[in-house]
Amino acid sequence: MDISLIETLRFEPGTGFIRLERHLSRLTRSAAALGLPGTKKAGEALSATACADTAVRVRLELFADGRADVQTAPFAPLAADTVWRVKIATTRLSSTDPLLRHKTSRRALYAAARAEAPASEADEMILLNERGDVCEGTITSLFLDDGSGILKTPPLASGLLAGVLREELLESGRAIEAVLRPEDIEKGAVLMGNSLRGLIRARLA
Repeated sequence: MDISLIETLRFEPGTGFIRLERHLSRLTRSAAALGLPGTKKAGEALSATACADTAVRVRLELFADGRADVQTAPFAPLAADTVWRVKIATTRLSSTDPLLRHKTSRRALYAAARAEAPASEADEMILLNERGDVCEGTITSLFLDDGSGILKTPPLASGLLAGVLREELLESGRAIEAVLRPEDIEKGAVLMGNSLRGLIRARLA
C-alpha cells in the first residue's frame, strides 16, 4: 500500500512528549486498520529522540514496509493573544472516505484547500463535506463555542481526522460532537486546534 501514517507531537524538557499515549494509540489503531506493521519500531524511534533541552516539534512517520522515521525541528509557541484568520475552502471532503479518520501521507485534498488562499489572507482553511457540513481545518480540528459552556466539534461521520486533542476534549467532557453548518460557525466563536499547538482562537476572514 502506497501510504504512510504520520503523528506530529511536541516534546517539552522536563515533561516529555505531550499526549504520547494518545498519539501511539491512534497510530496503533490506524496501522491495524490499514494493515501496516512496525508500530513497536515507531515507539522505539520516538524514545531515541527524548533528550532535547528545548521544546521540539517531532514528526513520526510509519511506512508501509514497517520503517519508522523521526524528524525534529525547534518549536515556537504562538503568542497567547493569537487569533487565526480562517476561510471556508471550496475543496470538499467525502463523508464516506474512511481514510479521512487516519492521519496519512495522502494530503492532496488538504494541500488543495490550503492553496486556495495565500498565507497573507488566511492562517487556516476550513473544509466542508459533500453535504456542506463543516469537517475540519487542513492541519487542525474545529471547535465551536456557542456560549453553552461546552465546545461543539463535528462528528467523525462527517468525514474528518480523529484528532488527538479532539479525543482528549471529548473524553474530558469539554466538547461534544455535533453536526455543524457554515452558518453555525458564523454565529459563535471558532477555535482551531491540534495536539501540537492546543486551541487557537479564530475568526472567519
